[in-house]
Amino acid sequence: MTVLRPATRDDLAALPLEVAPRLLGGVLRVSAAGETVAVRLTEVEAYHGRGTGALPDPGSHARMGPTPRNATMWGEPGHLYVYLSHGIHSCVNVVCGPDGVAGGVLLRAGEVIEGLDAARRRRPAARVDRDLARGPGRLGDAVGLRHPLHDGIDAVTGVPLHGAVAHLLLPVDPLPATATGPRVGVAGEAGTAAFPWRFWIAGDPTVSAFRWGRGAGPVR
Repeated sequence: MTVLRPATRDDLAALPLEVAPRLLGGVLRVSAAGETVAVRLTEVEAYHGRGTGALPDPGSHARMGPTPRNATMWGEPGHLYVYLSHGIHSCVNVVCGPDGVAGGVLLRAGEVIEGLDAARRRRPAARVDRDLARGPGRLGDAVGLRHPLHDGIDAVTGVPLHGAVAHLLLPVDPLPATATGPRVGVAGEAGTAAFPWRFWIAGDPTVSAFRWGRGAGPVR
């Protein structure tokens, strides 16, 4: 059984590529609209901001610098960057790196371990429980975090924001073996094997299906 503890700012102060695998096996617990849902994290992706790391990240929302959309990514670690994907889905990222240096880890998938009934109501399209948070938009829906209301919510202190409270718990001992590979559905070079910045728990049924992004498939 994985022993968990509350995340601290220091836990998340390194660059996303270093922090991302440490989140696996951790738990995001969110109380929103009077209901609590907790998700055990099984799949994540690292995204660096402009000017960070050894390799510029062309897939990051912060690749060009600060904008109104990505402002949360430039703040202190431990807040959640909640953005809208395809105008529909609210996706959740854990902000990483020193305050003022942009970076985030996308929570791609997880297992609902608390609040199954609430998650099922929020995700009526899921035919089986493994699909409740299998994918970043599904995870955001399941835990009840919505853009723009909850963008910037603090998952370290648990300070409420627009009726929601979030807490991030991390394994005391990081998982000994995790899988890594290209990010899912990311277009161009950022989605190729040059960026093996996706991490997941191998064999876990809640991990999302892999697909290449446009122009990012293997060279033939």
